[in-house]
Amino acid sequence: MHEFEKALAKKIGSARLALIQKASVGIAGAGGLGSNCAVFLVRSGFRRLKIVDYDVVEWSNLNRQFFFADQVGQKKVAALRENLLRINPDLELEMLAIKITPENVRDIFAACDVVVEAFDEVAGKKLLMETYGNSGKLFVCASGLAGWGNADDLVTRRIGDRVFLVGDQRTAVSADCPPLAPRTTVAAAKEANVVLSWVIGEADGPAEIKLVHG
Repeated sequence: MHEFEKALAKKIGSARLALIQKASVGIAGAGGLGSNCAVFLVRSGFRRLKIVDYDVVEWSNLNRQFFFADQVGQKKVAALRENLLRINPDLELEMLAIKITPENVRDIFAACDVVVEAFDEVAGKKLLMETYGNSGKLFVCASGLAGWGNADDLVTRRIGDRVFLVGDQRTAVSADCPPLAPRTTVAAAKEANVVLSWVIGEADGPAEIKLVHG
């Protein structure tokens, strides 16, 4: 256990940290939701992450995603690996620069305890929900987080036995309502909070977060 983990163990306890480090989390997407959710999970002690995204870092990503100017043009998963390892150099990362499709979606996260949906497009969200919504894994997804203001509208709803939805479910991205850092990172933090609370909570679900039951 290196100094970062020792300091974290003092805050949350060694037993909780052991549970966190044992869990394997898959993240579908490394954009505004996925990259920031990954950061929050790593800062919370998670070590074992599998992150899948085939895209590259663009200038338009820097307003809300966990990348930097000198990483523009790099594969997102490669840049994110570099950034996460700067927080904890002992991470066990599996970064795949591939597109998630109906043909590979079930196999990609088969070995993960948790799956986080962090896609931009509706089709990808639907694919992940249909695949992992009743898989027995914890599945966390998001809908409605564009624009600015009304951050308190971004709530966490339990919509299934092991399925949680973050967002206001109505604020879609458009020319007049772009995705920006404040609401995007609020949603990413809430996704990470569900994962963290589930892993260190009771066997039948998270004990330490307030949820809106849908």
